Amino acid sequence: MITLSLIGIGTGNPEHLTLAAIREINAADLILIPRKGNAKADLAALRETLCSDVLTNPATQIVSFDMPVRDATNPDYLRGVEDWHNAIATVWNRAITQHLPQGGQVALLVWGDPALYDSTLRIAARLLPPERIRSIPGIMSINALTAAHTIALNEIGAAFMVTTGRHLREKGWPEGVDTLVVLLDGDCSFTHIDPADVQIYWGAYVGMPEQILRAGALSDVADEIIRVRAEARRHHGWIMDIYLLRRVVTSQDSQVLP
Repeated sequence: MITLSLIGIGTGNPEHLTLAAIREINAADLILIPRKGNAKADLAALRETLCSDVLTNPATQIVSFDMPVRDATNPDYLRGVEDWHNAIATVWNRAITQHLPQGGQVALLVWGDPALYDSTLRIAARLLPPERIRSIPGIMSINALTAAHTIALNEIGAAFMVTTGRHLREKGWPEGVDTLVVLLDGDCSFTHIDPADVQIYWGAYVGMPEQILRAGALSDVADEIIRVRAEARRHHGWIMDIYLLRRVVTSQDSQVLP
């Protein structure tokens, strides 16, 4: 019988691994590592490095597979994503059948936490019933971003919203919230909103040695973020970034310690 563990690994920093994640890695008979082409070879290498740092079980197999590419030209976005997930599930099934024909425990290392803007749980559900899937929580990019900027995620007693770049571009700033966390934004969608009285806290490769941070009034730092982001993507061949937008409602008195 096959069981599947989806292990949150934070943002790629080995120090983000929880004891539960390390235990689950070592309990696996097979660890599947996706390859996403030469431009994103670093992502596979980071997963392999994490395994080499904490894996002590000599019986664990580590197997790489080529990740299917989503058809970005499909005008039906949701249908395109469904087709992509089906293709990924097929590849998983092929690799598992080949390398664990007698059954066993399979693990996948998931950036951040499997529950936040990641489809690994949905793909797993195509292959196995819920009772044979385990989700091991990891540090989310949201936690890593707010810690890097030493800010609170929410204002006192106030709500915040986690959304995507697509939603921000198409629907604008939602009513009733003053703090937005934006993920999955390849188009710098903060340029589509009125920057007046908005602070931005942006980070790329958060928690990794390559970490880049920028913060300030959106009107002042938007152009710099766009430039720095483009340079980093050209240099690394890929980028993972996230940002928090906050409307400045009132100023607060501060006391500075010596």
